[in-house]
Amino acid sequence: MHVLTVITARGGSTTLPRKNILPFCGKPMIAYSIEAALNARRAGAPIDRVIVSTDDVEIADISRKFGADVPFMRPPELAKSDTPSLPVVQHAIAFAEQERAFTYDWILLLQPTSPLRTEDDILAALALIAEPGTSAVISITSANTSHPRKLKLIVEGILQPFQDDGFQPVRRQDFGYDVYRTNGAIYLARRDVLMQEGSFYGNCPRPLIMPAERSIDIDTQLDFDIAEFLYRRQHSDARERAR
Repeated sequence: MHVLTVITARGGSTTLPRKNILPFCGKPMIAYSIEAALNARRAGAPIDRVIVSTDDVEIADISRKFGADVPFMRPPELAKSDTPSLPVVQHAIAFAEQERAFTYDWILLLQPTSPLRTEDDILAALALIAEPGTSAVISITSANTSHPRKLKLIVEGILQPFQDDGFQPVRRQDFGYDVYRTNGAIYLARRDVLMQEGSFYGNCPRPLIMPAERSIDIDTQLDFDIAEFLYRRQHSDARERAR
């Protein structure tokens, strides 16, 4: 099995300028995704290559410094604020395969805005592809704090329940089912699902459930501040246990 890791890092950002390379607990934020992928490879993951797709020279230089390949600069038409991830990843796959005359089996998309994701999360995702029929592995986390039974609508200025169970208080144990949300940390898909079907999911995506404390997807300054707090707390706890 051969895995290509693609880290997407556009230079522009409207909500948090230069967020992909902002100093995060002592290193540029993108460094954490690069190092997680490389550490997973050192631990035995079948990752052949870690490449960064960017349109920004500074991001490219920093990425190379931390061990990633930057074999191309992303074309401007794929670096707009409204450009979806799919064509960006497809472009990276096509370039990498043409460059080395090699076809990959699986593609691992890592977004630099998830610096709390670890190599263990990546290894866990790769382990799931052994399940029969798996088309993709998508990282998720609990969304029960925003469960549909707790949600409300405003219709013509009147508060209404989102679901047809009135305004009865709902305890966690009364939900009836758990709900999850994608956390943006890991998208692992078969190459044919991405290139032929044009999907990150396919017909049989497996879930990788990650804890909330590693599921921050940084988009705003508040996200950034929370992620730094969690990172420092986790690593402080790890140092205390090692004593």
